[in-house]
This record gives sequence, structure tokens and C-alpha cells, in this order.
Amino acid sequence: MINRESLVRRHTVEITRPDPAHVLTVGNGDFAYSADITGMQTFVSYHDQAAALTGQRLTIHNATLSNWGWHSMPNPDGFVLDDAMSTYQTARGPVRYPDKFDIASMMGGEVAEDMRAGAWLHMNPHRIDLGRVGLRLRPALGADPETGPEALTDPRQRLDLWSGTIHSSFAYAGADVRVTTVAHPQHARVAFRIESELLASGLADVVLRFPYASDGFCQTSDWTAPDRHHSTLEGLGEGTARIRRVLDDTKYDVRLDWTGDGSLDVASEPHAFELTGSGTVLELVVAFAPDEDLAGGTFTFVADAAAAWWRDFWTSGAAIDFTGSTDPRAAELERRIVLSQYQTAVNNSGSVPPQETGLVANSWYGKFHLEMHWWHAAHFAAWGRPELLIPSLEWYLSTLDTARETALRQSYEGARWPKQVGPDGRESPSDIGSLLVWQQPHPLYLLELAHRSLPKEQRPELVTRFAELVEETARFMVSFVEERSGTYHLPAPVMPAQEFYDAKTTEDPTFELAYWWWGLEIAQSWRERLGLERDKKWQHVQDNLATPHQDPDRGTYTAIATEPYLRRDDHPSMLCALGVVPAGPLVDAGVMEATLLDVLADWEWESAWGWDFPVLAMTATRVGRPDLAVDALLMDTAKNTYSAVGHNPQLGSALPLYNPANGGLLAAVSLMAAGWDATGTGNPDSRDLPGFPHDGSWQVRHEGFTLWP
Repeated sequence: MINRESLVRRHTVEITRPDPAHVLTVGNGDFAYSADITGMQTFVSYHDQAAALTGQRLTIHNATLSNWGWHSMPNPDGFVLDDAMSTYQTARGPVRYPDKFDIASMMGGEVAEDMRAGAWLHMNPHRIDLGRVGLRLRPALGADPETGPEALTDPRQRLDLWSGTIHSSFAYAGADVRVTTVAHPQHARVAFRIESELLASGLADVVLRFPYASDGFCQTSDWTAPDRHHSTLEGLGEGTARIRRVLDDTKYDVRLDWTGDGSLDVASEPHAFELTGSGTVLELVVAFAPDEDLAGGTFTFVADAAAAWWRDFWTSGAAIDFTGSTDPRAAELERRIVLSQYQTAVNNSGSVPPQETGLVANSWYGKFHLEMHWWHAAHFAAWGRPELLIPSLEWYLSTLDTARETALRQSYEGARWPKQVGPDGRESPSDIGSLLVWQQPHPLYLLELAHRSLPKEQRPELVTRFAELVEETARFMVSFVEERSGTYHLPAPVMPAQEFYDAKTTEDPTFELAYWWWGLEIAQSWRERLGLERDKKWQHVQDNLATPHQDPDRGTYTAIATEPYLRRDDHPSMLCALGVVPAGPLVDAGVMEATLLDVLADWEWESAWGWDFPVLAMTATRVGRPDLAVDALLMDTAKNTYSAVGHNPQLGSALPLYNPANGGLLAAVSLMAAGWDATGTGNPDSRDLPGFPHDGSWQVRHEGFTLWP
């Protein structure tokens, strides 16, 4: 049995110098608070992503984000999705897609008249920064506060993963400062314990700052528009107060509870409030909610709740331990695994599908990309934690009618799931996203993984609750294919996962064909679990799907079945057809092994993305090449690095962390360790640890994984 506390604690995050790319985050999947080196949000300008974009520095905001905090800019033109449509000629006749969006012109500030509707709809709604809670440090009474961490000496910061708590300490103005930071595991509530003589002398206090919303790319806040929002302070009694926030149509409340004889007052700058005291210890709890129902709390209450939740998290589900391995990369892989479990629990385990940067920073205006949902969250089920996956699947039920309307508008049956959406399910205009389809089977696969991971007695309720979702998702898939001479094709216009082909001419992408068969197979199994017969029409499509195109000279799969067949950059998505997707009748394992070797020999890895390396590892594992799986998962290239805090940066400050990589890593490791249904069942070609070399260099102990299909 693995000593889980020892495993987790040997990867405790420790930071001894400020770095604008390093923030530590506490949260619960629906709410998160990211702290700088002080354990609070003290140095806002030091962590300004917008400034870092022009300066080519890797920087991450120290923001406070949630899954319920959204805002839309005024819409005086009354733009609706129909205003961003273009007509495509298809075998079904003319079909309108919302593709009028030009990111290059929008980011350059010049948006063409016919793109204005698409730009507004793409940027709205956007996720908001709920407010910054930081220290205000001054060298002398009345002096200007410090704006950067260079004034601190001996900074030390530790993220205790076992309890979900940040411990920070530093010296300033001749005194020591200690800050403990923790978030409640169920509520939008963050708690602090601050200890320093500077509190009594007036050289340190707490300041809360509230920005306006931002519709800028990868931005969370606008500090230049104080006249566009309102912050109203209301006293609620001794040691407690409320701040009411109004940003256009968005409203939420902030409640503060503190100990001692401190007082909360309006600061001199707009939308700022200062909490001062006369003692050397200050405990503060800050709670956020979109309504007035805000309960109070104490630091001890929040800390105890967090410690209990994280202890349960680490002692439940799966674990993997590489102690005794002689491969020098083992410790780094184990570190990435432990930190990725923490990062995905904090950022990706909430009630809606996550955004690519979780609850740390805004990517794509804070909206979620449904094609990334699998990469964010599939691992929860594989690691025996389906309770962290199922809440985000409930979101699909809430937006099922909108998905039906999308399919109907395009003359399809069923429900079509979009790429980029906000919480209301309305898709964002895009010449790529509106034509993407590989997100369509995701809810089916995620439900299948959840079903496998749940205790048997809980499975029937899951089957019943999601029966309509499964049915409508599959109906679209069957309606989408186009029959020609007895063969069913994925027709144009279609954008494959490797998003650099002409959607108007692209057909039969390899990954999507295999995924279409597998998704329908899951839907058929769901029917059988409901006591129904397999659908004959669905089966006819499954039995007659086009086979993926091969390069006749190389004997490898191409990405698509139309010219140019394959580009050697971005995602090597055809590998997903056997790796992410289990073995099926459309894909030959020998050809896929040759495809894997071909990709490893010739690909532009600088253009790949963080989840592509788990793809390589999963395919290597499925085709019986464990000698390649670890090498692929730990490939030494820029897009496959993990920072000291567990972030996987992709595009500098535009995408300074990338949670699909963390989730993909965990999915790949679970497949590499535990295998799938065909492994460990007496098959002489199968064995435990199908993705790790069996040359003695890896000593792998694991427990608690759910077998993959």
C-alpha cells in the first residue's frame, strides 16, 4: 500500500524568490484565489499580464475567479448570433454557420463592419475578476505603498498540498511577516491569518481593490474605468461588513469577517477599501456570492474544512509511486503527476466545463472550450474520482435545448455541441469553432468513464439521468454523416482537431472517424443499460463508416482524407484514433504504430500543444510500444515544460498555463499504469503497466485506477 502522505509531501511546492510567472492558487473547482509571493494579491502591477504581453515576459495575474462571475459589455446594436452567420453550400442545401469572427483584426483594434457582431458575441460574456485582496506595505507612515516584491527580504513560500494551504513569510521594514492562505472546499470563500508587528505599527494593512470587467484577450480586469462600476460598503456589525458590487447588469456581494479591533474603511483610491488594526495578528475571511445570501465564517473553520477535504482527496482514488526507479526522469514525472492532481482539482472540478487556464487566468475571455473538456476532466474518472467529473457533465443537461436549436438550424437531428461557449451555452462565432466536430462525442466518452468509475449501485441512476443527453448527442452524429455508395462519410464543411485545413473541402478526418464509431458504440451500450435494443440505424452507420485514409507510400494514416492529407505541425490528431480512442474496427494497430513512428521522426514540435505529448504516450501504450511512451510523455521541448508550481505554459503571457496538459498527463499515466479491458485478462500479449518499460529502470507501484475501455 502506497504511503500517500509521504508521496504528496515530497512534492510540496517551495518558492524562495518572486517570479511574475509563479502564483499559488487555492480553490475548489468553482472558485479560486491566486496569490503572489506574499500569500495575498499584494503586487498587482508585478503580475500584470497585459503589460507582460508587450514586454515578452511570462507573467500570470494574481486574480480571484469563479464559475459564476460573468459580465457582458453593453450591446447597443443588439447583436445576436444570426448577425454573425455565413452560408455554406452542402449536400443538405445551404447551411448557415456563425463564422464571422477575425481574431487578428480584433486584436489589432480594427474590426471590419461585417465582423462587429461576431467580435461582440465572441468576447461576451467574459469571466470577471471578483476582486484583489492584498497587503499594503509602507516603509513609513504616510509613505506610498510598495508596488513590487523587491522591497522584501528572505521571502519563503510553501504550498502544503496535503492540506491545500499556502504558508508565506518574508521580512519588511525590519519586521517579519507571516501569512497563511486557504480556501473553503465548497464555497467562494478565502481565509487569511496575518502575523506581524507591522500591523500594529500601521506599516501593514489589508486592502481590497475591485476592477471593472475586461473584454480584452486573456485579461481579467480593467483598472482604468472607475466610473463604469459601483462598490458600496455596508457595515453588518462588529468585525463584519459587506461590499456590494455592480458592473452593468452583473451584481455580486463580498462579505468580510475579521478578528480583533480592526476597522474597514473606504480608501482614497476608487473601489478600494482598507482594513486596519492595532494588534499583531489579523484573521480575515472574504466570501463572494452572486446574491445576498453570504454566510460568515472564521479562519479556523475554513482551514479545518480545507484540511479535511484535501486529506480525503489524497487518500481516495488512485495513486502512483516511482520509488526505487533508476530512470533519472522518474522524480520529475512523479512531481508533474502530483502537482497536476492538485491543479486540476482546484481549477477543473467545478460545475461547468473548465476554461483552458482554469480559475487562474482568462484564456479566450474565460469561456470554456468543449473540445478540451475531455483533456481537463477525463482523468478524474480514470483516477477513481468520478464525483469531480460528474458536476461538469450536468452542464450539458442545462444547455441541451440550445444544442438542439443549433442542430435544427443546420438541418440536423439531435443536439450539436459547440466549441467555445459561456455558461449559457450560446456558441462564440468562429471560422474554426463553428465547424469543429471532435467535441461532439466527448460527453459520451466522459459519461462512459464515469459509469466505469462509479460503484455499481450508483450506475443505474447515472444511466437514467443522462439518457436523453446520450440519445440526442448520438442522433446528431448519425444525422451528420453523409452516405455515398453505401459508405458513410464525415463531410465538408468540417474542421478537424488539427485546425489548419480548409473546412470547405476537408472530409473524413482520421481521429473523428474512429471517435464517431466509438461514440455511437457508447450510445448503443447506454441503450442496452436502459433495457432497450441497439438502434439499427445507428448500427448501420457504424458498420459502414469510411475507413481512415492512408498514405500509400508510407503505410501511415493521414490526418484527413482530402488534400493536402497531412500537415506536420500543430496536433498530430490522427494518433488519437488509437490511444485516446480504444481499439475499434476502423483502425489497424500496425498502421497506427507506423504512424506513431513517422510522427516521432518528423514533426514540428514547437507548434504542438501540451496535450499532444500525452496523445503520443497513449498511442504508444495502445500499440504495444512502452519503450516510446515515457519518452513521448516527457519529450524535452518548450510546450512540454512544467513550472515549479505545476503550470504548463504555451504562448507566453497569452497562455501562461494550460490545464489540458495537466489533465492529459494524468489520463496518459493512468492508461500506462492500469491499462484497459484487454489487459490483465489472460491475454498473453497483455500485462500490468503496459505503458512503462519493463527493463528494470522503472519501479512502479499503483493502486485505485479504473481500467480504460
